[in-house]
Amino acid sequence: MEDAYARSVSEVLEFFGVDPTKGLTDIQVTQHARLYGNNVLPQEKSTPFWKLVLKQFDDLLVKILIAAAFISFFLALANGDTILSAFIEPSVILMILAANAAVGVITETNAEKALEELRAYQADVATVLRNGCFSILPAADLVPGDIVELSVGCKIPADMRMTEILSDHLRVDQAILTGESCSVEKELDATTATNAVYQDKTSILFSGTTVVAGRARAVVTGVGSNTAMGSIRDSMLMTEDEVTPLKKKLDEFGTFLAKIIAGICVLVWVVNIGHFSDPAHGGFLRGAIHYFKIAVALAVAAIPEGLPAVVTTCLALGTKRMARLNAIVRSLPSVETLGCTTVICSDKTGTLTTNMMSVSKLEIPAQFPCLLHIAMCSALCNESVIQYNPDKRIYEKIGESTEVALRLLAEKIGLPGFDTMPSALNMLSKHERASYCNRYWESQFKKVSVLEFSRDRKMMSVLCSRKQMEIMFSKGAPESILSRCINILCNDDGSTVPLSAHIRAQLEAKFISFAGKETLRCLALALKRMPMGQQSLSFDDENDLTFIGLVGMLDPPRDEVRNAIISCMNAGIRVIVVTGDNKTTAESLCQKIGAFDHLGDFTGFSYTASEFEELPALQKSVALQRMTILSRVEPSHKRMLVEALQNQNEVVAMTGDGVNDAPALKKANIGIAMGSGTAVAKSASDMVLADDNFATVVAAVAEGRAIYNNTKQFIRYMISSNIGEVVCIFVAAMLGIPDTLVPVQLLWVNLVTDGLPATAIGFNKQDSDVMKSKPRKVNEAVVTGWLFFRYLVIGAYVGLATVAGFIWWFLYNDNGPKLPYTELMNFDSCSTRETNYPCSIFSDRHPSTVSMTVLVVVEMFNALNNLSENQSLLVIPPWSNPWLVASIIFTMILHILILYVQPLSALFSVTPLSWAEWTIVLYLSFPVILIDEILKFFSRNSGIRFTFRFRRADLLPKREIRDK
Repeated sequence: MEDAYARSVSEVLEFFGVDPTKGLTDIQVTQHARLYGNNVLPQEKSTPFWKLVLKQFDDLLVKILIAAAFISFFLALANGDTILSAFIEPSVILMILAANAAVGVITETNAEKALEELRAYQADVATVLRNGCFSILPAADLVPGDIVELSVGCKIPADMRMTEILSDHLRVDQAILTGESCSVEKELDATTATNAVYQDKTSILFSGTTVVAGRARAVVTGVGSNTAMGSIRDSMLMTEDEVTPLKKKLDEFGTFLAKIIAGICVLVWVVNIGHFSDPAHGGFLRGAIHYFKIAVALAVAAIPEGLPAVVTTCLALGTKRMARLNAIVRSLPSVETLGCTTVICSDKTGTLTTNMMSVSKLEIPAQFPCLLHIAMCSALCNESVIQYNPDKRIYEKIGESTEVALRLLAEKIGLPGFDTMPSALNMLSKHERASYCNRYWESQFKKVSVLEFSRDRKMMSVLCSRKQMEIMFSKGAPESILSRCINILCNDDGSTVPLSAHIRAQLEAKFISFAGKETLRCLALALKRMPMGQQSLSFDDENDLTFIGLVGMLDPPRDEVRNAIISCMNAGIRVIVVTGDNKTTAESLCQKIGAFDHLGDFTGFSYTASEFEELPALQKSVALQRMTILSRVEPSHKRMLVEALQNQNEVVAMTGDGVNDAPALKKANIGIAMGSGTAVAKSASDMVLADDNFATVVAAVAEGRAIYNNTKQFIRYMISSNIGEVVCIFVAAMLGIPDTLVPVQLLWVNLVTDGLPATAIGFNKQDSDVMKSKPRKVNEAVVTGWLFFRYLVIGAYVGLATVAGFIWWFLYNDNGPKLPYTELMNFDSCSTRETNYPCSIFSDRHPSTVSMTVLVVVEMFNALNNLSENQSLLVIPPWSNPWLVASIIFTMILHILILYVQPLSALFSVTPLSWAEWTIVLYLSFPVILIDEILKFFSRNSGIRFTFRFRRADLLPKREIRDK
């Protein structure tokens, strides 16, 4: 029944054909179960494990690598290699891909847990009236039309329409659904509001929420998926995970790279068709296979196999730094997404505020005596509890937030006669200190009778006895208490005087100021001397009271929030406050924060969810661009807000803590859950704030920007290195000289000598002005035209230097054969003609060892070039990143090990080098620094710098794409 909130009790009962005194009959239960279904959230079929694994390999570069691995394996077998030696290269490739797939599977498995944890908010049992008798049944057996009885502490098992209140009032905590900071009073009357949101439906009890005060009966109107909790589940199922901006760019670059690789491989194979029949190959087919193997090696060289692992490692290092800032990352790619966030939709309660309701204003007619009487009343006229949890090391509250605030007020006021109160109380343990002053007053006064709060009176009273003296303490709405007061407590002696019209007007004006301009929640406190020996209270006793004080309470904003929001504004990030509270409360909080003073009033910047929905499309679009506050929201509104912002090409971060926030957290580009929030919200999020603090979000954004900057640096480093490898193999094939590098040597360079320095580049320090620039555009290419030209130049030099080292050994090395260049070019016909040197010289390991060492050393120098995109090494020296220096030293030690340790040198087809060979390696490698310094000089100096435009869509991944 969709509109039960707008129907009267009798209409709802008649709709389901149920007698409120007898409940449903067994026949009706069977019929309703068949008609409406059971009260269980359907279990969504999880993705099979094998499908999750296969999904991780659905990437073009990965497919090329897998194909290259298998082809190289079969070609090696065809060449006469043993199965073990043939499997070395493919096994390394497959292990890397398996590790990356494992990370992806774990991430996706965590995402599905959110749906399962939603079930934890379903009640297990319910007290149900059937066939005229009450019985306790599993909540899953409920059907629409069932009459259910609820009391304090009950978790509501289904959506229900109130039919009868069995106590003075009924209050429900529905924060997990609406985010409201206080419990909500429920009533029997139908709701007349149009476009009613959850907060307006005061006659409905929502599944998963909890009764905190009172007792009532209700008729079930919705079960399973047809409940508020069910709609959240459906919304989460409809939400598809957003691809992060960096992932989009890497995918785009991967497609571009795959086209280039395919083109070069085909070109190398076609260019060498004339060499297929060379006698050295033993026939045309064997020659074709030989050059096909070179093309495969070229593909392995061109693909940066270590890139996914290095990106993952860099993001993981970023998450460790963010964990120190109290931001716990659940999804690694979200770290980078933070860097291009343009809008942060922040929950109000607990994120911008402390989520600790406290008394901020007191209006009392006297000094010390009145404070003590306020402390007495706050402690005695109170049902809440404050306790210390030693396991969590935090103070916990049980009960209404306003009553908890009064408990804290009593603790802050202290006790009479304790001049050294602070130091004395500090000597207590945290467990004793939690309610020490409250327990003192409770030990001095014995509670005799209580008049519970009711809606018509808007107050509660408690009768206490102390030393043959009976006193009634009362607290409630100021208008109710003031109207019942005839006296007022005053002066230092604690005497009472009549409450004059003038003083009453002053108190009413102060109340209007507290509740209106300052939007404080106000309570008035009063007392009354009762006849000796009285043991009970009646409503008539709540007259002729003595006024003792007016308290104003609020959930104060966090101290650091103002600077954090200003920092966001300076960084080009807009903050939208999203809350279930009313519009006035939200606007007042923003005024107290002080970061929105430039707006003047909030006209045109603040909307309720209903007001925003009713706007025409054009006005809604304009409002969305200016919005600062969205109040009175329910779960669907939060998700709607995220979608609307994303449709305007915004990158949205959404904070939340309740079950109600889960769909929006999942839909947002980055969902941020509170550490104190529900398990559902945490599971649906990408990041969890351990301290629930908005300032931590801003610090995480700065870290995200720094991580992206470092990610770009090592991506460019790896690309230039791989370009060098491609140039090396391509030039060697074009010149017709022997293979400069074998595939296993290429893999070693790609994984170890590239991977370690690339990871260390992730430790480059955060720029001081990282939060002073606008967010980068989502469609910004990882490698732009000018940068791509720079790295083409560097890559070309790396490749040519590697080939030069190879040729040098054959032509000029004193310990080499010193062949004429024509002999080197005609190496494949050596066996068919007479030579003055053995043909085995072309199988010597020295030339490929020199080439491999040149490639390793030149890439170490190139790693130093990537300390900064444009700054010279004279400005940012190598020791500014000690991790990079250490990784270079470690990489060189590893390289020396494989050269000089026998089993390793055989595995990688290398041999020890002489000092002369090491000298030429350094001569060929160092110029890469000089070349990049010249290119950086052009980049820095706008007067000299030329603009290199390289815009062809088939060469650069620069096409405009929508990020949503």
